Amino acid sequence: MKNLILSTTALVMTAGFALADGHGKTIRMGTEGAYPPYNFINDAGEVDGFERELGDELCKRAELTCEWVTNEWDSIIPNLVSGNYDTIIAGMSITAERDEVIDFTDPYTQPDPSAYLAMSADVDLKTAVIAAQASTIQASHVATMEGATLIEFASPEETVAAVKNGEADAVLADKAFLEPAAEAEADLSLIGEDILLGGGIGLGVRESDGELKEKFNKAIQSMKADGSLNALITKHLPGSATF
Repeated sequence: MKNLILSTTALVMTAGFALADGHGKTIRMGTEGAYPPYNFINDAGEVDGFERELGDELCKRAELTCEWVTNEWDSIIPNLVSGNYDTIIAGMSITAERDEVIDFTDPYTQPDPSAYLAMSADVDLKTAVIAAQASTIQASHVATMEGATLIEFASPEETVAAVKNGEADAVLADKAFLEPAAEAEADLSLIGEDILLGGGIGLGVRESDGELKEKFNKAIQSMKADGSLNALITKHLPGSATF
């Protein structure tokens, strides 16, 4: 049985490499579609946001034919590994833990500030019940906080809802995601200091897809060199650090 599993895995990895190698194959760009401003589904039912515009430009520069697919966050890495798509471009921070399972391109954002959102500025974060989206760098951070209690949710919207309905004292998430909520609702506000987590955001690829990774790296580097990546960051993620 062990040999069978290994053989099946090898076939999946081989299939992924064939896609990365090009030859008329379509590269499937996997995203969550539920994390504005990075990625979301617009009124036309299409993937939109910072990573849609970025991904389309990267594919153009890498001379790849790409299509977009959506996948829930909690299974986004397993479904990349199993071959359901060829990249993850979904606001995923580069971490050592994730890098043990998949590979990452060069980062296309600087480490993004994470922030706390709460109903009261008096929340003691050291002992608070803190909501975070499951399998995120923020959830991992809260889990290491002595005295705080972590509660996880499948979607980022649920973490904010947990604060509003009193299930959690605060939520920890990307500041770019939380700022619009704080601006839209008078009862919600950002509290505490920003936290820098991870090594920036990059595209996730299968570890066997080295050629695909290199094509995207060259495209990312060209966008950094000509300033177009900074322009997209300023457009979609105002206030975020640029390169």
